[in-house]
Amino acid sequence: MRRQLERGFTMVELIVVIIILGILAAVALPRFTNMQRDARVAKLNAARGAVQASAALIHGAAMARQNQAQPACPGAGFGPNPPVVNAAGTGNVCTENGRVQVALLYPAATLAGIVATSGIVQVAGTPTAAQLAAENYAAVAAGGGLSVQITGGPNAAQCAFIYTAPAALGQAPTIGAVNTAGC
Repeated sequence: MRRQLERGFTMVELIVVIIILGILAAVALPRFTNMQRDARVAKLNAARGAVQASAALIHGAAMARQNQAQPACPGAGFGPNPPVVNAAGTGNVCTENGRVQVALLYPAATLAGIVATSGIVQVAGTPTAAQLAAENYAAVAAGGGLSVQITGGPNAAQCAFIYTAPAALGQAPTIGAVNTAGC
């Protein structure tokens, strides 16, 4: 009987496999790293939707409670207890999470206003800057409004949208388009 020689892969075969793996890695790696950016963009869009919905809900509650006696609001916070919304549309509205600062019947462009009511950070009452940072958010005053930013990307100021409270009674707040250039 003749013994059959066992042969391994040739050098050319190994080089071809390595080249194919390199090409696949060059195509797949950028798509994988782009997932983090996509997640930040999705989080920004979700925060904008939460701000839109909560502004409408607080507007309805503030209109219903304007110049009306409200029940006492549990927990510490700003303003009188029970909270009030005066004839000018400013004051506080009590929610399940605590007080919400209201300006012209809409949430104010502050941490105690729109950020507290939107629920983007799950805390009772007004979230602090540190609590926002722990959830990769930042809220910065910008052009008479509040810039809600997603941190963790190349430029948080360009991964944001701006909420601006209305200028007068009867007007609606402005919720700017999302800027995803820095996500």
